[in-house]
Amino acid sequence: MVSSTVASFLLVLVASFFVTEAQRPALVKGLSWSFLLGQAAGLLRLYFHDCFVQRCDSSVLLDGSAGGPSEQTAIPNLTLRKKSFKIIDDLRKRIQAECGQVVSCSDITAIAARDSVVLTGGPNYDVPLGRKDGLNFATEQATIDNLVAPFANTTTVLARLAVKGLDATDAVALSGAHTIGISHCTSFTDRLYPNQDSTMDKTFANNLKRSCPTADSNNTVNMDIRSPNVFDNKYFVDLMNRQGLFTSDQDLYTDRRTRGIVTSFAVNQSLFYEKFVIGMIKMGQLNVLTGGQGEIRNRCDRRNKDKKVDIATVVEELEETFSALF
Repeated sequence: MVSSTVASFLLVLVASFFVTEAQRPALVKGLSWSFLLGQAAGLLRLYFHDCFVQRCDSSVLLDGSAGGPSEQTAIPNLTLRKKSFKIIDDLRKRIQAECGQVVSCSDITAIAARDSVVLTGGPNYDVPLGRKDGLNFATEQATIDNLVAPFANTTTVLARLAVKGLDATDAVALSGAHTIGISHCTSFTDRLYPNQDSTMDKTFANNLKRSCPTADSNNTVNMDIRSPNVFDNKYFVDLMNRQGLFTSDQDLYTDRRTRGIVTSFAVNQSLFYEKFVIGMIKMGQLNVLTGGQGEIRNRCDRRNKDKKVDIATVVEELEETFSALF
């Protein structure tokens, strides 16, 4: 029931995608068919940024406190969609209204990521559940050290994932999440200015320069130029045509260690789906909290309040215990 509740809500966000071009009337200025599709990519990215830092414990959802700034203020997380945080907590409210406080924000985030993939055309898969929510957030340095920067090369990508038990195939498959969503210009304009990256297709680069006329432009572009609103294997076709947006994307095809994997996914979408699902399930189990560890938050953005000890109740329980013994 929990999974279907999440799916129902997300379906509203992506329903416009399933209207064919022939059925679509003209739009007025300011409207877009893909406006809400960005939420699917945002929820998927939120899950990645949560899992890769400490574990899949929804620590990235926690607001800051007197104990220090939250993960949300770390540089790699500044571009996480604010709406994604609101969606997760809205789902939490809906689920708790139906089921009580029995499903963690961590599990909700995992299910939302899966359903974002499914509802944009990607593979369906079962999500192992039972995660508990973390009691604290990671430091900014830990966030930076564990997430893969857009300017990272393949050596860095493989090294960061290897320490988490993820191999080269996992790394390439999970990078395929860039088949949906958008990027801010500042995440890749180092490849355009002052000098153009030689591994970038010239026509592709010229088009990017029109969208991002300066290195510090605030504009955004699609991650996948072929089918930006569909979770498919076209991202890998982009890489083979030297049209990957980030260095961390394009270098997967440039590097001999991962080039063959990219090619195999580009020509076989089913293979990509299979390996992506494996990577997601492996990532979703990284050092998770279960059983008596962590908690199930009443609100996703803050820890549960510590229960106050009722001294009178404790004394009464002790008296009953001693009476039973003697």
